[in-house]
Amino acid sequence: MARSEPLLEMRRITKRFGPIVALDRVDFTVHRGEVVGLVGDNGAGKSTLAKIIVGYYQPDEGEIFFEGRRVRFRSPADARRLGIEIVYQDMALVPYMSVYRNLFLNRELTRGIGPFKVLDKERMKRITVKLLEEIGIKRKDPEVEVGVLSGGERQSIAIARAVYFGAKLVILDEPTSALSVKETERVLSYVSQLRDKGISIILISHNIYHVYSVADRIVVLDRGRKVLDVEKSLVEPEDIIEVIAHRKSPAEVERRARAG
Repeated sequence: MARSEPLLEMRRITKRFGPIVALDRVDFTVHRGEVVGLVGDNGAGKSTLAKIIVGYYQPDEGEIFFEGRRVRFRSPADARRLGIEIVYQDMALVPYMSVYRNLFLNRELTRGIGPFKVLDKERMKRITVKLLEEIGIKRKDPEVEVGVLSGGERQSIAIARAVYFGAKLVILDEPTSALSVKETERVLSYVSQLRDKGISIILISHNIYHVYSVADRIVVLDRGRKVLDVEKSLVEPEDIIEVIAHRKSPAEVERRARAG
């Protein structure tokens, strides 16, 4: 399938931590409205690559392009300004605070003139109710504490927060690791909805079957190197597992994928 210019393109990204090479000349792309599964065993380099994308780390070598323009992120704020957000496994939500306060944490809406501004709580609550409806959460009270919500609901709220503030690319780091089967289905369904709206997703997970259910393309890292980059439709989840476990070579999987 022909694709447009990548939303994100990383060329020959290398990152070292002393004598350890965490990433070795990695090429990585994400297109608009695409879900890319980023997988690999522990120490493969997934988190390091994600932290470079959001500006937490800077690469030692390589180039990054976003929307066709070369960029250099010196901090997460730089990446966020361009529309790149990351939702970590712990979701960074405050359990004892209300849903609406969590949604607007550090980005509160205000009303007033000049220095005479106050929090616009009613507007934040109205927006929160609308967002809860959009992501299918039954408890629509914006003042309910986040801590009483299920893990799937909290994960969806964390993702919705990123999207509301204009994210074009959202990185999800192990979003289903602590969820029940039903909650996992809720989150993965929401990921598919975001793709349909044109938002790009990088899904990092150890659960290949979760990744496979929503990804358009799967990228496998192994000890800092990209060893496989393949359309999901051309492989089975077992192929990806075999590559990660070193029971099947990436070249073999690629040959079979090309053969159809």
